[in-house]
Amino acid sequence: MTITVPNVNGGLVLTASVDYRTHTGYGVVRGTGRDTSSDGLIRWTATTVLVHPMADPPAVVPASPPADGWHSRPLLTSGMTLDSALAIVLDLGSDRPDNAALLPQNGATWVGQEQVRGHRTDVMSGPRAQADSGAGTEADASTSTSTSTSQTVRYWIGSDGTMYRVEAAVASAPEPVVFDFDTQAYVPIQPLPGATPTP
Repeated sequence: MTITVPNVNGGLVLTASVDYRTHTGYGVVRGTGRDTSSDGLIRWTATTVLVHPMADPPAVVPASPPADGWHSRPLLTSGMTLDSALAIVLDLGSDRPDNAALLPQNGATWVGQEQVRGHRTDVMSGPRAQADSGAGTEADASTSTSTSTSQTVRYWIGSDGTMYRVEAAVASAPEPVVFDFDTQAYVPIQPLPGATPTP
């Protein structure tokens, strides 16, 4: 998948894979415009982000991750657009579907049809955020539990149910974050040598 993360300095583009069985992401991140300080490899879970800085990152992520050179930090739940995007990606693999009968009552609606990489898709907006819920994170924008009226989400879905694109607005970004999904066979993300996976 490709994740486009905007910011005032240009933005970031991640070419990544997400293993929804282990809730782990792994990819290459590149800055655009003036924002190249984050270039390198990235791995993440719902709680942790690991980065491997590289001056000239590869076009695709190595199948076997480097054994060293990783820097770990907690995944931030608010105030950082990249982390919000990483959390949203993992939330999109939730195994707890929304109640379809209640979605229209919360503002979910069909928007229209568009082509995405040659695929005809239906574009749907997600449920409106509830301004009075009083809790949550920016990453909640990916689901019906959004907590800010400024946060919206749209889905591009094929006739067979394949999700090709998601666009989510988060409070810390000047423009929506865009998630473009490819359709590939499942390949597990290899663990880091000597590291214990974080759930």
